[in-house]
Amino acid sequence: MTNTYSTTPDRAQAKGKYAFVSLGCPKNLVDSERMLGMLQLDGYELVDAPAEADFAIVNTCGFIEQARQESFAVIDELLALKSKGDLRGVIVSGCLAERQQEALLVERPEIDHLVGVFAREEVTKVADRLLGGLDEQRLLFQPAPTHPLPDTARLRITPKHFAFLKISEGCDRLCTFCAIPKMRGKHATKPIAEVLAEARELVADGVRELVIVAQDTTYYGLDLYGEVRLAELLRQLNQVDGLDWIRLMYFYPMYVSDELIDVLASSEKILPYLDMPLQHANDQMLKKMQRRVNRQDTENLLAKLRKNIPGLVLRTTFITGFPGETEAQFAELMEFVRQQQFERLGVFTYSYEPDTPAARLPDHLPDEVKESRRERLMATQQDIAFAWNDAQRGQCLDVILDAAVPGENNAWIGRSFADAPDVDGVVYVTDQRGGLTTGDLVACEIVGRRDYDLIGVCS
Repeated sequence: MTNTYSTTPDRAQAKGKYAFVSLGCPKNLVDSERMLGMLQLDGYELVDAPAEADFAIVNTCGFIEQARQESFAVIDELLALKSKGDLRGVIVSGCLAERQQEALLVERPEIDHLVGVFAREEVTKVADRLLGGLDEQRLLFQPAPTHPLPDTARLRITPKHFAFLKISEGCDRLCTFCAIPKMRGKHATKPIAEVLAEARELVADGVRELVIVAQDTTYYGLDLYGEVRLAELLRQLNQVDGLDWIRLMYFYPMYVSDELIDVLASSEKILPYLDMPLQHANDQMLKKMQRRVNRQDTENLLAKLRKNIPGLVLRTTFITGFPGETEAQFAELMEFVRQQQFERLGVFTYSYEPDTPAARLPDHLPDEVKESRRERLMATQQDIAFAWNDAQRGQCLDVILDAAVPGENNAWIGRSFADAPDVDGVVYVTDQRGGLTTGDLVACEIVGRRDYDLIGVCS
């Protein structure tokens, strides 16, 4: 089983032992860390192996079919341990629980408790009820709050030197393929003062790199302040002492003002890296997806970003095989990718989601067509990514060290400004001087590449 975490309990006598599995996106991981922190403070002990625990919690993802199948597989693995007597109970939380609710309990009645996305603050009470043999309230769900839940006092499961910082919850976009608003509710901005307080708490815990996440980063502030306030938030985050890098993810291509671009270009700590999911380039497809942007506006924005932010690395994602996508529309997407030369790119095949508007569209495509188009687009991107990596040879890049290479001396796995955790490549670093440690930020000469990864030397 993957993604389980352990730590030393804060109390001499734990209330109980538990295992924890966190699945899904960085936003879900922040929720996991908050629940872990509450359980730790309440006296529960986190252990490595579920078989060594009294109970287990899995914080699930319910975004697309592939993610749901991964969540089901973990749930079934834990339930099998319960049936053998190795676990007293299984708690299922997160997006899959929120999306399916009672239906999930009907399918898998052996689950002890379901905890929805917005009921995560009650996780310690649920654990108490489980160990106390009280099962009268097996389903715990709360309506989406107008104010995001607190993300303080987290027990972090990322390396000590970087953390994800969630600046808002939910989404108002209503893209036709996406079920996130059904699971995460409407957009709710976390006030600037609270974001700054969380950032300082994380820095005090050793964080050097903050990865800013939300369902829709550029929408930040509109619901709370009546205007977008991302530029102001970033200006203040840039002043947080002890912080080295600020990385921006989920940057929707709307509300990107000249003021915001100026902040991105001029701030010392904000990396010249943007994750901007675009999903398609053809105007008809974008309209069917209800993206509220078109190709020309997107091209103008990308050109402006490239012009004003020196050395910018752009990451994006696209969907192949959306209902009704023709070969000509896919060819336009391929041409757009070749034209734009994105340094980082991911491709998903369209996932049929029964409770979304896209499910009701005509002309759904066979899986083999979706997958073939994905492979062709990724092959096109591979040449672009390899060429960018080749161009880094001889450059000196700052690299943050994430982990030592297992079984090697003075060899490290790190990331440059161009690499977000878990989704991009890495930099393999040979340390010629010795004495480095995890979390160090070091200058490396890039001497080569290994496919999507770079090879560097620190001397």
